[in-house]
Amino acid sequence: MFLNCHTYYSLRYGSIAIEELLELARSFNISTLSLTDINNTSACLEFLRTASKYGVKPVVGVDFRNGANQEFVLIAKNNTGFENINAYLSEFLHQDTYQIPQRSKLMQDVYVVYPFQKNIDFELLPNEFIGISYQELAKLPFSKWKNKLDKLVVLHTVSFQNKKGFNTHRLLRAIDNNELLSRLHESEQGELWHQFVSEETIEKYFEHYPDIISNTKDLLSSCNVVFDFSGEVPNNQKSYTANEALDYKLLEKLSYRGLEYRYPKADEKVYVRIKKELEIIKEKGFVSYFLINWKILKYARSKGYFYVGRGSGANSIIAYLLRITDVDPIELDLYFERFINLYRKNPPDFDIDFSWQDRDDITNFIFKRFPNTALITVYNTFKYRAAIRELGKVFGLPKSEIDVLSSGTYNYQTLDKLSQLVVIYSKFIQGFPNYLGIHAGGILISEKPIHHYCGTFLPPKGFATTQIDMVIAEDIGLYKFDILSQRGLGKIKDAVGIVAKNHADLPPIDIHNIAKFKEDLRIKYLLKNAKAIGCFYVESPAMRMLLKKLQVDNYLGLVAASSVIRPGVAQSGMMREYILRFRYPERRKDAHPVLLDIMPETYGVMVYQEDVIKVAHYFGGLTLGEADMLRRGMSGKFRSRDEFLKVKEQFFSNCRNTGKDLNFTQEVWRQIESFAGYAFAKGHSASYAVESYQSLYLKAYFPLEYMVATINNSGGFYSVELYIHEARLHGGNILAPCVNHSEYIAVIEGKDIYLGFMFLQSFETKTAIKIINERINNGRFLSLDDFIERVPISIEQITILIKIDAFRDFGKHKRELLWEAHMKINKVTFDEFNISLFQVERAAYEIPKLTSTQLENAFDEIELLGFPLSNPFNLLVDKNLSAFRMKNLVNYIGKIIVIEGYLVTVKKTKTSKGKQMFFGTFLDVDGDFIDSVHFPPVAQKYPFRGKGIYRITGKVMEEFDCITVETTMMERLAIVEDPRYADSRKAQRPKPKKRVS
Repeated sequence: MFLNCHTYYSLRYGSIAIEELLELARSFNISTLSLTDINNTSACLEFLRTASKYGVKPVVGVDFRNGANQEFVLIAKNNTGFENINAYLSEFLHQDTYQIPQRSKLMQDVYVVYPFQKNIDFELLPNEFIGISYQELAKLPFSKWKNKLDKLVVLHTVSFQNKKGFNTHRLLRAIDNNELLSRLHESEQGELWHQFVSEETIEKYFEHYPDIISNTKDLLSSCNVVFDFSGEVPNNQKSYTANEALDYKLLEKLSYRGLEYRYPKADEKVYVRIKKELEIIKEKGFVSYFLINWKILKYARSKGYFYVGRGSGANSIIAYLLRITDVDPIELDLYFERFINLYRKNPPDFDIDFSWQDRDDITNFIFKRFPNTALITVYNTFKYRAAIRELGKVFGLPKSEIDVLSSGTYNYQTLDKLSQLVVIYSKFIQGFPNYLGIHAGGILISEKPIHHYCGTFLPPKGFATTQIDMVIAEDIGLYKFDILSQRGLGKIKDAVGIVAKNHADLPPIDIHNIAKFKEDLRIKYLLKNAKAIGCFYVESPAMRMLLKKLQVDNYLGLVAASSVIRPGVAQSGMMREYILRFRYPERRKDAHPVLLDIMPETYGVMVYQEDVIKVAHYFGGLTLGEADMLRRGMSGKFRSRDEFLKVKEQFFSNCRNTGKDLNFTQEVWRQIESFAGYAFAKGHSASYAVESYQSLYLKAYFPLEYMVATINNSGGFYSVELYIHEARLHGGNILAPCVNHSEYIAVIEGKDIYLGFMFLQSFETKTAIKIINERINNGRFLSLDDFIERVPISIEQITILIKIDAFRDFGKHKRELLWEAHMKINKVTFDEFNISLFQVERAAYEIPKLTSTQLENAFDEIELLGFPLSNPFNLLVDKNLSAFRMKNLVNYIGKIIVIEGYLVTVKKTKTSKGKQMFFGTFLDVDGDFIDSVHFPPVAQKYPFRGKGIYRITGKVMEEFDCITVETTMMERLAIVEDPRYADSRKAQRPKPKKRVS
C-alpha cells in the first residue's frame, strides 16, 4: 500500500534513517514497502539487504522531482527494471542542470505512477498508473479518472516519522533553498500527513474504491528485485581477456617473466611461494583483479609516471613480480594469508598511489579501457559545527551567536528559545547525509553495468560516480580499485627531474634501486639522527621523536616504526614497551612466551594487522576466517555487530578451554581491541618505508633540489616556510621572486633558489604566465619601462611585484619604482594591448631618492609570501633572548629553563580523562627544533595565540635520548610595529619633467 517512501537519502528532504523506516513499517504491521527516494538510489541496496530482518518485503524505485515538485514515481518490477530506472535517472544527473519531464520515457519492467494532481493529458500505457492519496479522494468523483479506476493506485507518501521529523524536514528544505525558515514557501515542502498510517486506516479511507486497493497490492506483489549479499560471489569484471582460462595462463606467464627483474637468482622458496599464491588466486577468482591492476600500472610506466603499490597487496609475491608493488614479501616474511586466504570473502586490496599531477590521466585511462567503470561516492554527513551554522542561518541568528553555538562553549539553560532549537535540531540531523562526494581514490570496475546496482552522477571532474558507497558496494561483491593521489610522489618525481637538469654530468638516478638505498650510509645517518624533514612519512614531530628513541638506521626497523607510530599501538600502551624491548634486549624476557613465540620479530608486541590475526589464530584458537573477521570488525569495515560479538565470545571461550589465565586473556584482548582499528598491514608499512627511502636518498645527496621539489608540491607535513628554512640550513640562498629569473614554481640556479610567482598572495596566474612567456620569447627585461611596454599589467599586480623586489635587477630601489609605476600605468587593466609600430617614449619623472629598511622589506614579505625571508627573531621588540638553546638542553635535564621558539606546528590531543592538551614544535634562534608538552592546566592558562615567537618556561625532560620541554608558562613575544605604517607623514607627489621630443 506504500508506493512512495523516503529515507534521509532524499537529500535535504527526508528525515528517516533506513532501518528506522523499516522499524516504523514493522510497528504498523506493514508487510510490503516501496522505497523511492527523491532522485537517488543510495539507500536501495541497503534497504533490500536489511528488509527481511523486519519482516518486510522490499520494493525499490525512484521519486523523480524538480526540486520539491513531484513529476512521477518509477518502481522496479525486477532487476532489469531497477537497472533501467538507474540508467534513466543518471541521464539527468549527468547534466549540469536538468529538468525532469512531465512524462517518463518507456522502459522495460518499470511501473510509472503519476501524481493525481498532475494534469495528465496523454493516454496511459499498460505500465502507467495514476497515484491518489486519501487526502485527494474527495476530488476523484469530479475528475476524468472516476471511470478509469483500473489505472488508479494508492500514492501515500512517507517522508518523516512524526511532527519532529516534519519540523526537521522543513529545516532541511530551508537549508537546501538557502532561505530563512519563515520565508520557506509551502511548495518547497511536504505535508504534515506524509507519515506512516496503518494499512487498515488506508483501506478504510478507500473502502468505496476496492479496485484501487487491489491495483496497488497487485503492483507491489508483482515486484521482486533480488541481490546476493552473501559476499561469496565477486561482481568485479570477471575476465581481463574475455576468457578466464586465458586469464590464468597470462597471469602465470607474467609472474614467471617477472623473476628476471625481481629475483635474478631465485631459489626454491620463491618458486614454492609463486605456486602457492597462483593456486589460491585462481581458486578465489581474483585473477582478473591482478591483471587489471597490472594493465593500469603497465600504462603508468609507459607514461613515466611514478607510483607506489601498497595495502595488504604488498604481502603477495605475484604482486611484486607484476610490479604492482615494490615490496619483497620473501625478504620481509610477509604473511600472505593477511592478503588472501581461502576463508576470506573479500578480495585483495591494492592501494596505488600516483603523483597528484598524474592521477587524473590514470583515471581517464581506466574509464576508457574498462567499460563498466565508476568512481565511488562518500556520504558527506552533517557534522555538529556545520549543522549549527546551517540551522543558525535558517533561524536568522546573527553570526556572533552562531559562532558561540558552534564553539560549544555555552550554557544551554541561558540560551534563548531560537538558539535552543538550533542546538536541539543540530543534534538530530547530525549524521544525516548532506550531499554526495567522491571517495579519495575508489574506482569500481564491474562485470555488469554500474546501473545494475545504482544511479550515477557526474561531479566536476567529469567521471561517473556511484550513488552507493564502498561499504554497500562490498556487500554486493563489488570491490574497489584504489587509485590515490599523493604529493610525496610528486616531490620525488620533480626532484629527480631537477637533479637531471642541474647535474647533467651525473648518470640518471634509478629511484627504484631500493636495495642500494638500504645500505647507504648517508641515509642511515639521516634516519638514526631523525634529520628527515621533507621525507615521506618520517618527518612529523612524532615520527622524528620515535626514530630518535628507536635509533633506527635500517629498513626493517623503519618498517616497524611506520606501524608503531599508529595510534593503536600507543593506545594499547605497547609503543613504549616496544621501544624498551627494541633498545634493551634483556627486556624482551618480560614478554609472555606464547606471544613472543607468535611474534619474535617484534618481541611479542603486536605491531602489524597480521599480528592481530596471528594472536587471534594461535593464541585465541580462532580459524583464519574468524581471525580476519575480528580484524575487519575492529577496523570499522565489518557490517554485523552480532557476528563480531560471536567471534569475541569464541575467542574467550577457546582461551578458557585451553587453560589460559583469564586476566592475561583480558589483557591480550584489551591490546587487540585498542590496537587493531589503527594498525597497518606489514606490507603497507613496508610500502611506506620504500617511499621513505626514495625521498631520504634525494634528501641525502641532493638536498637543495629535493627541497625545491618539496616547496613546489606545497610542502608536506609542515608549511612551505619550514622547507625554505631547511633549504637554507643546507646552504641554499633563498631569493624572492624576480621577473628575470623566476618561473611560476620555484627554480634553483646553483645554490640560488628563486621563489616562483605562485607563492605571491593575490598575484594572478595569467599575469605570471605572460611574464614568463614574454621573457622566453623576447629575452630579459632591461628596465621598468621595458617591462611595462612588453607585459600588460594592472597597477595592483605590478605593485605586488615591486613590493617583493622582483625588479631588483634594474638597480633602482623598490620605493622609487612604486612612484614610477603609479605615474606610468593607467588604473584600467587591458587583457591585451595593441603593439604600435612606433614606440612612444614615456614621460620621465623626477623621482625622489627613496630607501627602505630591512625591517620594511620583511613586512612586505610577510604580507605577500606569508613569512619573512630573513630571521623572524629580528622582528622582536625585545631582542634580549635567553642563553638556552635546544642543542645544550641535554645538560639541564630536570631543571626549569626559559627558551624562545618560533612556532612551527601544534598537535591537539586529549588525555585519558578527555581534557585537552597540546604538543608544540618550535624552532630556536639557531634553527633547531624544540619539542614542548602542554598539559591541560597549562594549556588552558597559556594558550597558543597563532603564529609567532614564544617564550617558553618549563622543565627539561628526557626519554630515550629525546629532549622535550614540559611547559609551565608561555607567552607570545611582541614584534616591532610595522614601519611601513608607523610614519603618517605623506611625501610630496613628484612633478613631471617636460617631455623630451
